[in-house]
Amino acid sequence: MTRSRNLGALFNWGTEELVLIGTFAALIKIMTLMVSLLGGGMNPITLLLKNILATAMLVVLLHKIPRVGVLALYVLQQGIVVMMLLGSGMILLPGYLIAAVIAETFAFLIGGYRKTYAILLSVAVYDFASRSVSMGISWLYSRENLPMFFAALGIIAVGYLGCLLGLGAGVKFVKEFRNAGFIRH
Repeated sequence: MTRSRNLGALFNWGTEELVLIGTFAALIKIMTLMVSLLGGGMNPITLLLKNILATAMLVVLLHKIPRVGVLALYVLQQGIVVMMLLGSGMILLPGYLIAAVIAETFAFLIGGYRKTYAILLSVAVYDFASRSVSMGISWLYSRENLPMFFAALGIIAVGYLGCLLGLGAGVKFVKEFRNAGFIRH
C-alpha cells in the first residue's frame, strides 16, 4: 500500500508545479537566447554567461520544487520551447531525457533533493551527461574530420565550465530567493 502511494506521488503533479517548471524552462531559454544575442553571437564569454545563468536558474527550480521528476519534465518543456523557437533542436531531446533520467537516478541514490549538495551534484551530473550526449552526436557527424570534433570539444568544455560556475551562482540566487520568500524550505 505504501509503495503504490509513493508511485502515485511521483506521477501526481500540482498545477502550480507544472506551470512553474514550464515557466522556468521558457525563462531559461529566453535568458540564454538574449545573452547570446546581446553578446554578439557565440563567443567564449557569452557561452560562459549563458551557461552560468541556465545552471543557476535550474538550481533555483530544483530548490523550489525538490521532487524526483522535475529534471525530466524540465527537459520535456525545454524541448517544446526549443521546437517552437528553433525547430531543429529536437534531435537532442532523447539524449537530454536520458541525461535527466541519469541525474534523477543519481539524486535518488544520494537521498533525493533534500539538501543543497544533492541538488548541486545532480545538476552537475545532468550537465555532464547532456554534454556527453552532445559530444556523442558531434562525433557521429564529424568523425571523418577530427579537428572539427576537437573544436566542438573545446566549445563544450567552455560551456561546462560555465555550468560549474553556475552552480555557485545558483546557491547565491537561492539565498536571495529565500530572503524574498520565493523559496520557503
